[in-house]
Amino acid sequence: MEINHSELGFKSGLEIHQQLDTKKLFCNCPSVLRQDTPDFVIERKLHAVAGESGKVDVAAEYQSKLGKKFYYQGYDSTCLVELDEEPPHQINPEALDISLQIAILLNCRILPITQIMRKTVIDGSNTSGFQRTVLIAVDGYVETTAGRVGIESVGLEEDAARIIEREKEKEVYRLDRLGIPLVEITTSPDIKNPEQAKEVALHLGDILRSCKVKRGIGTIRQDVNLSIKGGKRIEMKGFQDIRNLEVAIEKEVVRQIELVGKGKSVNEVRNVLPDGSSEFLRPMPGAARMYPETDLPLLRISRERTNEVKKNLPKLKSVIEEELRKEGLSEEIIKAIFKKGRLEEFRELQAITKNPSLTGKVLFVLPKEIASHEGKKIEDVEKRLNKEVLAFVLENYVKKKISESQIKQVLERIVSGEEIENAVKFESIDLDKVEEFVMKSIKEKPGLNENAYMGLVMKEFKGKVSGKEAIEIIKKYLK
Repeated sequence: MEINHSELGFKSGLEIHQQLDTKKLFCNCPSVLRQDTPDFVIERKLHAVAGESGKVDVAAEYQSKLGKKFYYQGYDSTCLVELDEEPPHQINPEALDISLQIAILLNCRILPITQIMRKTVIDGSNTSGFQRTVLIAVDGYVETTAGRVGIESVGLEEDAARIIEREKEKEVYRLDRLGIPLVEITTSPDIKNPEQAKEVALHLGDILRSCKVKRGIGTIRQDVNLSIKGGKRIEMKGFQDIRNLEVAIEKEVVRQIELVGKGKSVNEVRNVLPDGSSEFLRPMPGAARMYPETDLPLLRISRERTNEVKKNLPKLKSVIEEELRKEGLSEEIIKAIFKKGRLEEFRELQAITKNPSLTGKVLFVLPKEIASHEGKKIEDVEKRLNKEVLAFVLENYVKKKISESQIKQVLERIVSGEEIENAVKFESIDLDKVEEFVMKSIKEKPGLNENAYMGLVMKEFKGKVSGKEAIEIIKKYLK
């Protein structure tokens, strides 16, 4: 089906929710997800109450009528704030500063005074029946190939509890995720087509990954709001894979065309399925679910604080990637640096070697080769070859105590359990013996290439001769 989005009056905006890599937003608990057996479980029932306007929100009323019981699993790494048995603490200053970084990178206007709010949520994902959220900045923008897209707001809020089990009459949640700081970015409905939606999402992702955010599945969530001429606004939730964004938007547009033709389009929230289709989730919430947080004062964001954040803005991931390319790193190494979150470690080791390619090889290539050869898990090898170990090895290389060709052997010795001080020690070898071996090898196995003879030498002398010395001798006798 050929779709002309302009003629359809297509309008769309994105909402991005990204976890920050800090302690929780309103207490001092760690933001760590647990897999072990919970220390305790509590039972709750939640009820809808009127918001600031005196009305009960339609989405809250819908959830309340389901009449479910909720069970919450907790640990020693959760506290009474998550249980809603203790008032919230002051907002996490590190999380606030990260949200300010993001807002500034999105060209937003920071609000000097703002109110922490309660958003009614009684689907069980919050023990209190509400989620704390605060508006940080407004009126920003990003540039795309199809024109500017406005950023309506940047907010900071608590993540919800983690669903563990869902049945008809009960749901089980885990409190480890409840309260993890989430930055919420809302764009204006300026997006003109699915391609532009993907471009905006990728650009926002680039900005977020340049800041101190969590990585991995479930740490970022994208929602899409869209409508066409004559239809109602639809919110689509559950995008885990950005590659599904365009497909899901196109499928919803086709669905809306059919509904508008029948006069049946309605406001609703829909859950996106793996194939890009969607299903009804709940009615669209309204403004009636918001009211002020009574346990915390107004949040004041001083000009001094904003200026200090501006001085320490991170570089965008795309900018750093281009810098690494100019330094001669391969795309494979660049991808590994960001996938494993080891940019800082790479920079520290590079400062020792002054050789980006060698640093990348020692960080990512050699450990992978050793793990494969030894039949070990790469995680175990990398744990043994931590930053301090690699720095020690590279410092010995820079001091010419070991050669570049001996680095892999040193790392293999360390992985096998040898003390690092002993692993960098090699017996000196009489080069006359090496020459004698090379002459004998060429005579007994004529016609091999330089690399083949190099392999024979390294195997015979077990790293006691450097690759540079070996190749010079080989070339001498191959002339």
